[in-house]
Amino acid sequence: MTQPATAEGLLAWVPGRGLIAGLAADTQLLVADSWLVRDGQVRGLDRHRERFFRACGDCGGPSLPQLDEFWRDMTAALPRTGSWFPRVELVAGSLQLRVLLRHAPPLVPGIRVWAAGQPDPRTVPRRKGPDLDALARVRRRAAGQGAEEAVLIAPSGAVLEAATASLLWWEDDTLCLPPARLPVLAGVTAGLVQEHAVRGGIEVARRERTLDQLAGREVWLVNALHGIRAVVGWEGRGMAAGIAPRALGWREWLEGLGEPLPSGGS
Repeated sequence: MTQPATAEGLLAWVPGRGLIAGLAADTQLLVADSWLVRDGQVRGLDRHRERFFRACGDCGGPSLPQLDEFWRDMTAALPRTGSWFPRVELVAGSLQLRVLLRHAPPLVPGIRVWAAGQPDPRTVPRRKGPDLDALARVRRRAAGQGAEEAVLIAPSGAVLEAATASLLWWEDDTLCLPPARLPVLAGVTAGLVQEHAVRGGIEVARRERTLDQLAGREVWLVNALHGIRAVVGWEGRGMAAGIAPRALGWREWLEGLGEPLPSGGS
């Protein structure tokens, strides 16, 4: 039976043998997915599983029974204490399944964003994995401008998302996000937020907006690691960040969604 890991590292999955250290070479990512595990608690794990399985199927990856077996072994190996940010992967060539175990970075409620408007560098924007290196380069450029994140824009100038997060904002009492026709990743956490809004009777709208049209508004970057982060500053552009009166309450709600990891990897 697989035991929870206690250290960081990259583990390759071998059918019938489980996760094994020392076999995973650096290879091009076809699919990746990640989430926060805090003292054995995780939110939306089934949704991450569904997105990962669907993307693997789109790539002609392992069979569903193999994916199921990998997921059981991977879940059993996740640490039950401490804060972790594991990443499951499907890599090109051998179509090998892997899991990267890594400690979670410090979590922060607010973020400064480079608002120069970065042309979207992704080749497969609706699938997480192939473009992680390109997005990491965008974030490094943002860091050089005193920001932690950057906004990607379409050729039309419409905002898409951040390099590692979905972009949501408020217009009066309406929660807004980019139109589905634009090349954006289906964010698990963004989906949870939208569903919570609908259940609470809050209007949700898909609107095409430029960066300038977000000035002075309550803007959130949303992902599985940090949850909801309010934009507290825009760097590289003469625009003011709006106050974020809703963020705290919504963040507390989201953090309360954590559920224990399945025992025994089931």
